[in-house]
Amino acid sequence: MDYQYAVIGGGIVGLATALELARREAGARVIVLEKEDAVALHQTGHNSGVIHAGIYYQPGSLKAQLCRAGADATKAFCTENNIPFETCGKLLVATNPLEAERMTALETRARDNDIAFETISQARLREIEPNIAGVGALLVHATGIVDYRKICVAMAEQLKAMGGEIRFGAKVSAITETGTGVTVKTADGQSVTASKLVACAGLQSDRLARLAGLDVHHKIVPFRGEYYTLPREKSQVVKHLIYPIPDPELPFLGIHLTRMIDGRVTVGPNAVLGFSREGYTKGSTDLSDVASLVSHPGFWKMARKNLKSGITEFRNSILKRHYLEECRKYCPSLTIDDLGEPGAGIRAQAILDDGTLVHDFLFLQSDRMLHVCNAPSPAATSAMPIAKMIVDRLAGATGQGIKQTHGNAVS
Repeated sequence: MDYQYAVIGGGIVGLATALELARREAGARVIVLEKEDAVALHQTGHNSGVIHAGIYYQPGSLKAQLCRAGADATKAFCTENNIPFETCGKLLVATNPLEAERMTALETRARDNDIAFETISQARLREIEPNIAGVGALLVHATGIVDYRKICVAMAEQLKAMGGEIRFGAKVSAITETGTGVTVKTADGQSVTASKLVACAGLQSDRLARLAGLDVHHKIVPFRGEYYTLPREKSQVVKHLIYPIPDPELPFLGIHLTRMIDGRVTVGPNAVLGFSREGYTKGSTDLSDVASLVSHPGFWKMARKNLKSGITEFRNSILKRHYLEECRKYCPSLTIDDLGEPGAGIRAQAILDDGTLVHDFLFLQSDRMLHVCNAPSPAATSAMPIAKMIVDRLAGATGQGIKQTHGNAVS
């Protein structure tokens, strides 16, 4: 064998997994295969940079557990590696009586998840965030901000210092599993053989699983999260992160105001269907990605179910004034001219054959492979405990055959 372990994907989950493998097994030969020329160039490098506290997640769920552990681990890693981060706190703002009712349920969830919070009255909200409108809010003190790319660079350096290898420009073209190992071929004609493989391929996770010969019953659908950056003179418009009270009828969270670790403030993101899995420029279209969408029955079932919200998101995407209306719900002083430099991230959303949106972790596993098919937010926050879980599962994989697990089935 060339290596004990091969990891496909140089995002934060892949790098955290490779690092955990190297730490667990001293002297193990570990390689990360990344198709780009640097780490964290896709989901990890385009996210909001938030270190989540976990208030939204079902108490006792895998998401809630991993988020709490991940927030602590992320902050500790930053401290140890001199990576700037800030625990600025997050305000979940209710803008009407209905949202105030939903806020009460979030208070119960926060207590059940053992998350420190403060209930903020309308008067108190006006005092601490004079530019924000609302009838009340929850202040989650532990939420922070960081640059996850810098975390990935530090992880890569640590992995190499421990003898690990990162091979860039290594686009995977074939995966073959045998009784003794896994052979990965890359588009440049090279091959790598490892005793075990972990695939953390994000936006390409379903394709990598199919390439490996696994029985795949989901499709990755790209959702563009489009945002705007406020002008520098508006960088002090908020002191905290400003988040909505979630609507249980909608699949995604909605537009919010996010302070970035570099001092900028962004507004967004929306969640509009993308026509290219890796097309970050507005209007990007990849015909193979479009064909992959329209050929999947689950996509059409999901689209019918979420037609109304999909139309709203598309309208907000093409008409800036409508996007502004969503922003002004929280920050009435914003003008159309404040919606400055645009940007976008792309969320890899797994959809099952029956049209169900997968909101928890989804794994496909065989004797010598583990494919992370869905790692939803807060995957960046939770990357280090996710990596521990992956390595635990990988260690017990031999002889189990192929299986698919998601939700709390993997806890």
